[in-house]
Amino acid sequence: MKALVYHGPGNKAWEEVPDPVIASATDAIVKIDATTICGTDLHILKGDVPAVTEGRILGHEGVGTVTQIGAAVEGLAVGDRVIISCISACGHCAYCRKQVYSHCLAPEGQSGIGWILGHLINGTQAEYVRIPYAENSLYKVPATVTDAEAIVLSDILPTGHEIGVLAGKVKAGDVVAVIGAGPVGLATIATAGLYGPSRLIALDLDANRIEQARQFGATDGVLSSDADWRDQVMAMTDGLGVDVAIEAVGIPATFAAALDLVRPGGVVANVGVHGKPVELPLDRLWIANIAITMGLVNTNTTDTLLKLVEQHKLDASLFVTHDFALTEIEQAYDVFGRAAETKALKVLIRA
Repeated sequence: MKALVYHGPGNKAWEEVPDPVIASATDAIVKIDATTICGTDLHILKGDVPAVTEGRILGHEGVGTVTQIGAAVEGLAVGDRVIISCISACGHCAYCRKQVYSHCLAPEGQSGIGWILGHLINGTQAEYVRIPYAENSLYKVPATVTDAEAIVLSDILPTGHEIGVLAGKVKAGDVVAVIGAGPVGLATIATAGLYGPSRLIALDLDANRIEQARQFGATDGVLSSDADWRDQVMAMTDGLGVDVAIEAVGIPATFAAALDLVRPGGVVANVGVHGKPVELPLDRLWIANIAITMGLVNTNTTDTLLKLVEQHKLDASLFVTHDFALTEIEQAYDVFGRAAETKALKVLIRA
């Protein structure tokens, strides 16, 4: 089969590789119908994720069709159309029993990390992929849900919902700021709307992203390139600051912005993937009763989000802005990597 293979920082290639095979009774083999690219894949290509080694097939998101199942797999059959979760979970270890699937202790995780696809084992940017712990790591797709809708349930919708909205304790009447209106930030905005915030403010350097954020439910937008961006947000909150500040970029400046915007007694929810340390001014945060949360998605709300997408309570189709064939995956990376120019959100890459 063909797959996109990592060959060290800055190097990847669409090339011939061996077909995956069943290695454990809990495995399934899935033929990829559609995959996509995550910002984390770009971090990998920069060399920011050293656990990804030479020869690894990239990708942790996908929609596909089951072609083989291991002897112990129940509830799935050959021919089932499925969402591939970005988190692989055995379902029975100490963490899985607490629904902390992101830290599954099963042997393939090697380090107590549930994100193994395209990280510790071969991933989804390929014609076929082996899925460990298939019963707990695949979700059947209703016939009315399209590939474009299903693909965002692999990662960004549960990430925004769990690590941004739920961890941020968003509730009815809250004023919420989401810093960074990229795909995960927009997923956070879309799912925050389910909880009835009185105001949902999107901040980004890109005016186009601000306009896109309004389509996903933002009530207000602020260009963070404006010198008075903080004053603009404060003016929307009677000078108090926001109840919940959600950081969805992953750089020190945006984390600092979240700290600057949150009011006493508020919550800062960090969703962005940080590649280097940030300064934490505890000397002023402790007295303001600020709570700070962060984490890797558990995907324990994927079932709920799938129902909302199926019932059109969440318009997941808005995320896909570009469509490519699987053989055009390197072109898709170029477009996704230049999102400010191309206005790309999620790129759908079809087999």
